[in-house]
Amino acid sequence: MERYQLFINNEWVDAAGGEWFDTEDPFSGKPWAQVPRARAADVDRAVAAARQAFEGEWSRLSASDRGRLLYKLGELVERNAQRLAEVESRDNGKLMSEVLGQVKYCAKYFYYYGGLADKIQGHVVPMDKPGVFNTVRYEPIGVVASITPWNSSLLLTAWKLGPALCAGNTIVCKPSEFTPTSLLVLAGLAREAGFPPGVINVLTGFGAEAGEPLIRHPDVGRVAFTGGDAAGRRVYVTAAEGLKRVSLELGGKSPNIVFDDADLDRAANGVITGIFSAGGQTCMAGSRLLLQESIHDEFLARIEKITRSAKIGDPTQPDTQIGPVATRPQYEKVLQYIDIAKQEGARCVTGGRALSGAQYGAGQFVEPTIFADVTNNMRIAQEEVFGPVLAVLKFKDEADAIRIGNDIRFGLAAGVWTKSLHRAMLLSEKLRAGTVWINNYRSTSYMTPFGGYKDSGLGREGGFESVKEYMEVKSVWMSSDLNMPNPFIRKY
Repeated sequence: MERYQLFINNEWVDAAGGEWFDTEDPFSGKPWAQVPRARAADVDRAVAAARQAFEGEWSRLSASDRGRLLYKLGELVERNAQRLAEVESRDNGKLMSEVLGQVKYCAKYFYYYGGLADKIQGHVVPMDKPGVFNTVRYEPIGVVASITPWNSSLLLTAWKLGPALCAGNTIVCKPSEFTPTSLLVLAGLAREAGFPPGVINVLTGFGAEAGEPLIRHPDVGRVAFTGGDAAGRRVYVTAAEGLKRVSLELGGKSPNIVFDDADLDRAANGVITGIFSAGGQTCMAGSRLLLQESIHDEFLARIEKITRSAKIGDPTQPDTQIGPVATRPQYEKVLQYIDIAKQEGARCVTGGRALSGAQYGAGQFVEPTIFADVTNNMRIAQEEVFGPVLAVLKFKDEADAIRIGNDIRFGLAAGVWTKSLHRAMLLSEKLRAGTVWINNYRSTSYMTPFGGYKDSGLGREGGFESVKEYMEVKSVWMSSDLNMPNPFIRKY
């Protein structure tokens, strides 16, 4: 058993209450590390350190110096990618090959925001009033709280850490209690990079005991949350009590729409990647497949064949294509949704079973599953499963595809497969989603914003837009004509 500590003020410390909890390997089902169980007292320590850093050494650094530290962190992440990936994969059961790619890409977020740090510029407003000069400034908010889920702890934290530090804030990170260790390793790299004490802090613990006190803390000015929509609502309500800035990257039930003029081989690969990568445990999963009636049977048979050939098992093995469900509660939830789909009348084309046997470790595996004959009012078509389960629906034409695609309370992403420029342009305009992929799926970048419409969240992460979400806007008025009479002073 490995044992970790909290990272507060550039120091490794135990939780104030002296409590610990285990983190388990989803493949073996066995505990492999112990982490501190942080509570409100630890939140107070971490926020105090972050506030002191914000008011002190961090704010005295130039923007260029902050950028150089971010760039250095990127270099260290790249250099230690294997170690970071091994720790995260052991915590969440994601394929080692996929996690390693994500970690290496995390470094690019730090490079990008390191380069942006000294390019955040205000502007002069050409005023409509004589004798005054107006400038607009962008200033950091202060202490930021970052709360991330178990499916991609490092990547989703990098989405917040990069722009928050680029803007000049300090941060307290709370990863999921299911995947707490990789952020602690990242924190050690931040100290090695030379970040001043208190700029980056990491608390491990549970939502009610550490997450909620962090959101409520009066010295936290902004909350960045990624997770389920039910938890997101609680975060939003709690943060609203303190009138805090909030960004929420929540769930999705994204339509992946295949027209009869698409390149069907390419579309099939995109559909399989869109739902079964990460075992379907990603907010952007293309979990609703919309097939035009004329190609429905042919395309369904095509993806069924690919799905049946998937190599399922140990996520550390390079030839494994689908690993375990990351947590026991999520595993049970996925199986419940499979039962619900069958009860509602959906036809299970392939999969639909829990897997057991020596090659499946502790047995936290669900077969990749495809349901056909799904109607859009079924729960399997409306609710986020967050597992390797695909719901297949038919549509007639463009209008029907748009109607079904938008007939959902989520609006995170959508995919469109077609050779028609007209269709591509029409659906990219009409689909109510924060990201629309045309003839590809799951592409993301540090250079472009990501986020959702409707119940999929608030705000955007990525690109220059996200930096401004971590800043206050200040309007400064100066008199440019000191001899100009004040029209508000009466003469007697």
